[in-house]
Amino acid sequence: MPDPSPSDASQADAQTAGTEKAVFRVMDVVSATLHLPDQYPLVTLQEAEPPLRVLTFRIGLAEGVALGYAMRGLSAPRPLTHDLFTTVLQRLGADVVAVRLIGRQGTTYTAELDLMSSRGREVVPCRPSDGLVLALRQPVAAPVLADLRLLTESGDVA
Repeated sequence: MPDPSPSDASQADAQTAGTEKAVFRVMDVVSATLHLPDQYPLVTLQEAEPPLRVLTFRIGLAEGVALGYAMRGLSAPRPLTHDLFTTVLQRLGADVVAVRLIGRQGTTYTAELDLMSSRGREVVPCRPSDGLVLALRQPVAAPVLADLRLLTESGDVA
């Protein structure tokens, strides 16, 4: 049996050490819709490149409204919380590098904001809906990334 190539060996070492590196896919925010009588909007994300898998999950009503505004580039008559936070980040010189969907427990998804400022990089846990709105509210929309396991595995993803 031939010796494994260096990449095979390092991949096997990472898996056995439990340090398997997550693989992320770039996602497009396709829609935030409310289908009555359901009281929670559904967010639909789709891979930006083939095979164009879809990820759909529920968010709160207020977050759905904020996401709808952000998707359409609209502003509310008074700043919404996400608008305020976006302004604060900009004035502090912090950029949203990306929002990453990183896990799922039952029907609850987890995410993190990747921020960069003069102080360096910060990764902050957030709700997916908040991360999506903040990513879309940036002067140049920040990428939305999803852990590949969220697209390929059913059940909980830690």
